Amino acid sequence: MLFARACQVQIRAIHYSYLQHLSLFCSNIVSFTELVTYMPTIEEIIKTRRIEDPYFRALLNVMYTGNWMYRRIDNILKPFDLTEPQYNILRILRGQNGNAVGLFEIQNRMVQQMSNVSRLVEKLYVKEYIKRAECAENRRKVDIIITQQGLDVLKTVDPLIDKEFATLGENIGKEDAALLADLLDKIRGE
Repeated sequence: MLFARACQVQIRAIHYSYLQHLSLFCSNIVSFTELVTYMPTIEEIIKTRRIEDPYFRALLNVMYTGNWMYRRIDNILKPFDLTEPQYNILRILRGQNGNAVGLFEIQNRMVQQMSNVSRLVEKLYVKEYIKRAECAENRRKVDIIITQQGLDVLKTVDPLIDKEFATLGENIGKEDAALLADLLDKIRGE
């Protein structure tokens, strides 16, 4: 009997504590809709005090969000033994509509411009997603073209990536997305 009474007291204390925390949390939220759609701030995510400098806060948020999106895409590509840069190369090659393209042009068009494009191309070649050929005009240049296997893997992966990006539309509308894109262009001075 004594044990049962102690358990009741403990349960009430936990319940009361929970209600206090919920009340504190909800006092900062205006409506139920806000409660359901509450998104943590960058400071809450990285567990730091309020960042006063709006430029630094924006930069930190862009870097964190970019990394967050990269990880989500990476998780989609992992089962296909692809990295995001390899996926980017395949998309660039698909956009050539069967025309060959050189390493330099691929490198200039990549989202993440990196010096190891030749190694990435080699890995895609081993997987038979691309073909390489010596350029007729310049023997030092290599022409690269996507294979049917490369196109097939894109047909499988693209809907998964599209679905992931569609979740962005659940959090912000088209107008906000357009504004965000414009602001990011402004940051780069373009």
